Amino acid sequence: MKKIRIGVMGAYRGTGMINYCRASEHAEVVAICDKWVEGLERQKENLKDDSIAYYTSFDEFIKHDMDAVVLANYANEHAPFAIRALRAGKHVYSEVLPVQTMKEAVELVEAVEETGLTYAYGENYCYIPSLYEMRKLYREGKVGEFEYGECEYIHNCEPIWPSITYGDPTHWRNNMYSTYYCTHSLGPIIHITGLRPVSVVGLEGTKTERHLRIGSKSGQFGIEMVTLDNGGIVKSIHGGLYRGSYWYNVYGSKGRMETARPNARQGETQMLYVDVDATPGGYGTGTLDAYKPEGQFPEKSAGFGHGGADYYSMYNFVEKLLGNPEADIIDVYEALDMGLPGMFAYRSILKGGVSLEIPNLRDKSVRDAWRNDVTCTDRAVAGDMWIPSFSKGNPDIPDEVYAEMKRRWREEFESDTGYTKMAFTQSSGKK
Repeated sequence: MKKIRIGVMGAYRGTGMINYCRASEHAEVVAICDKWVEGLERQKENLKDDSIAYYTSFDEFIKHDMDAVVLANYANEHAPFAIRALRAGKHVYSEVLPVQTMKEAVELVEAVEETGLTYAYGENYCYIPSLYEMRKLYREGKVGEFEYGECEYIHNCEPIWPSITYGDPTHWRNNMYSTYYCTHSLGPIIHITGLRPVSVVGLEGTKTERHLRIGSKSGQFGIEMVTLDNGGIVKSIHGGLYRGSYWYNVYGSKGRMETARPNARQGETQMLYVDVDATPGGYGTGTLDAYKPEGQFPEKSAGFGHGGADYYSMYNFVEKLLGNPEADIIDVYEALDMGLPGMFAYRSILKGGVSLEIPNLRDKSVRDAWRNDVTCTDRAVAGDMWIPSFSKGNPDIPDEVYAEMKRRWREEFESDTGYTKMAFTQSSGKK
């Protein structure tokens, strides 16, 4: 039985992908790479598999005999490593987000086109059973043509901030802007409808008390008002409001479908509500259905994160490499359709909230205008194109804040508790 040989870059977040390979009949982990030696040692202790090679150097890792690379490294560094992996002849599964700059976006698209290799974007929220059911129903014409949608991914990360930033003031999470991490909210709407974003207006939450006390420089949350290529509009909101919320709503020409609100009763948060008519204008001819969709493989996906979505996103990538024509991956163009609205929403914010066109990099004639655009909040990458993480200017955060975050992270890691323990002991999916 053929197995896809996979190398994982990122010992921490890569745990979910490693666990998929341990549970799969068609994939195996052959190498793991991370500059974080303690993380590699923890994985080695956890996996107890002498057949896996461990690397601290990506240059050496990429030479390993493998078919594909999973990139679960820092979110602002996925694109450069994806390009290098593709150029080295490896298929790529890239975690969120796809790119940090437009220069990277152009180079990534061209690397995929020139190598002909598979690039799959790991926006796992697209594969949550209730959201994937929405995709199926939309593609069947159940709700008619898309007119309006709302999507939100609210996650107050203050309690886990030490374990995901390590007290590092240069960490990407401490320096990203408010609309950067937009694909958990917007991504599922793009994948459901198959429509392309053409313009965006951005908004930023300016109440930042929670962010300042953990060391984050950005606005508290971001909003993208996105116009799609059929004229439909999407409101996307994400960020650090106090109470979490993961909710998606699609209005079509025959009705509406939406997931359950997060305050639904226990056991009902994965419910889907479909309220449609038989035809546009056929008022009263439809039904209201409420049910809890299951994924394609509920037993196999049990124990995987995000309602089993971490299983399905990797499953489709592996199936694509095995030649399954039904495999549903998010390719490089769709990945940019999910990610670029956040980038241009922040440019909109910096310009006072004007509407900005979102480049379509499928069109080769569009690419040259962006080939040298390195605008971002990372000084090492942006140079004189650097922009602040907050529209009002980066706040001054005392060194003591980061020292406290680092102390708490070390305490959690060394005692093997909290978020760190969760990452390394996630179920393998095996029964």
